[in-house]
Amino acid sequence: MTNVTLSATRKGNGFQATVTYSNGVSISSAEAFPTKAEAISAAAMKVLDMPDRLEEFDAPSVDD
Repeated sequence: MTNVTLSATRKGNGFQATVTYSNGVSISSAEAFPTKAEAISAAAMKVLDMPDRLEEFDAPSVDD
């Protein structure tokens, strides 16, 4: 199954955004955001900034 998970974890006085792809790759923000909602929104924007990562889900693989 193909998944992209957006999450927010506590970092200092705020929250850190993280994007996790089903292949195990995770990308976390360097900065902290004041709220969980802002951190998750930042993670979503990061996904949109990297469409090549999403296109890889549709690429033919050995399993297909």
